[in-house]
Amino acid sequence: MPSGFMPDSAADAAAATADDRRALRRTLLARRRALPADQWARHSQRIRALLRESLPRLATMRVGFCWPRDNEADLRPLIAHWHRQGEPGFMALLPVVVAADSSLAFRAWSPAVAMTTDRYGIPVPASGEPVLPEALLIPFVGFDATGFRLGYGGGYFDRTLASLRPRPLAIGVGFELSRLDSLHREPHDQPLDLIVTERGIHRCTATPAGERGATKA
Repeated sequence: MPSGFMPDSAADAAAATADDRRALRRTLLARRRALPADQWARHSQRIRALLRESLPRLATMRVGFCWPRDNEADLRPLIAHWHRQGEPGFMALLPVVVAADSSLAFRAWSPAVAMTTDRYGIPVPASGEPVLPEALLIPFVGFDATGFRLGYGGGYFDRTLASLRPRPLAIGVGFELSRLDSLHREPHDQPLDLIVTERGIHRCTATPAGERGATKA
C-alpha cells in the first residue's frame, strides 16, 4: 500500500489488501523462479528428507500432494518412495479442481496412473473416485511465523480445509525465501499445522486468542 494511503471505507481497505497481496504474490513468485537449479534441487531434497525422517507416519496415511509448478519443491521422489514401500494405509492423492469457487477433490495417484492436465495445465489423474485425504502437503507462495500461507489466489486449499471433516493434517511445504514477517491474514485463511522448509519443521500451535504460533520442531 502506498505510504500515507488511508482507505475511505471497508471496501477500499479490502481492495487495497487484495492489491497488496497480488503485488506480494508477484514478488515472491519471481524470487522463487529465480532460485538457481542446484539450490532448488538441494532444498527439495532436504525437504523430502525432513518429511521422511521426521514424519514417518505419513508413509501410512492417505496423503495429498501437488505436482510441482513454478519452481515449487518437488515431492514426487518421496511420494514414489512411499508408494514402493507399500505400507498399509498409504495412498498418494493429487488434487483436482472440480469447479471455480469450490473445494478440491482428490484422486489416487501412482507412477502408472493415466494422467491429463487441468484448466491450469497441471497434471492430474485422468479418472478415479474421490478419496478423503488424511494429510495434505500444501505448497505456498509465502508464509509467516503464525502458520498462515499465501497461495496463488484461487482459495482452493482454504475452502478445502474449511470443508473437510475430519480436517486433514495440513503441512505447508516450501522454501525459506518465501518467509514473511506477517501475512496480515484474511478471515477465510486457514491455518497450517506444520510448515516444512529446507531449514526445518515448524510446528504451528493455537494460542489462547485462537491464533497460530510457529515453533521449530
